[in-house]
Amino acid sequence: MEVSPMPNTTDRIIRLRTVLDRTGLSRSTVYRKIAEGTFPSQVRISVHGAGWRESAINRWIADPVGYREDITDQVARTLNAAEGSR
Repeated sequence: MEVSPMPNTTDRIIRLRTVLDRTGLSRSTVYRKIAEGTFPSQVRISVHGAGWRESAINRWIADPVGYREDITDQVARTLNAAEGSR
């Protein structure tokens, strides 16, 4: 019986500079697209810091025109908004 290796379940959090470098977008375009739902939302990593899941950015890079946030991205954005309003 062959045992398949465990998938890499770690998902790095990358910061804005890396997102801009990898996507070629400007800062204002990234935030406009987040508001439109056509770019991955940020994930809060500290009181004053946020980043993006690398897997979400990779999905966007693979298909920028067809990208729509999946349910986990939408839940993360909702939770981050709720935490920010406290």
